[in-house]
Amino acid sequence: MHLAYPAVLAALLFCTGLYGVLARRNAILVLMSVELMLNAVNLNLVAFDVWLSKASRDTLHSGQALTLFTIAIAAAEIGIGLAIVLAVHRNRGTSDIDRLRDTAEGPETGGPDDGGPDGHGPDSDGPDDNGSEGAPVPADEKAEAIA
Repeated sequence: MHLAYPAVLAALLFCTGLYGVLARRNAILVLMSVELMLNAVNLNLVAFDVWLSKASRDTLHSGQALTLFTIAIAAAEIGIGLAIVLAVHRNRGTSDIDRLRDTAEGPETGGPDDGGPDGHGPDSDGPDDNGSEGAPVPADEKAEAIA
């Protein structure tokens, strides 16, 4: 068999995985796409190992050994990745990557709570919701208000 067949198949698998990583919004589908890319690399490793072993009879088959190592690393990666995705899904209620990225950046500026364009908020000089003129409230009054 020619080396071109598995190389073309591996290139197609890798491109499909790359498209999945770049275009998908679900974290589990992104992990599956990464697995596709790793399997394309494994296919190339085995194909080139077989192609190079035809030259000499006593080879170590290092490509196949490296493929086994890559499979073990991929299994650990998918286990840890799924654990992280499940923990994030429990805390945030979604596994959408764009939403998770937006929440990681923190609150946007210009909102009503940070003294934005409306002039109200803890850092502005205008009146707050409680009618004060931005004066700091003592800690014991805050504790009484919470209790």
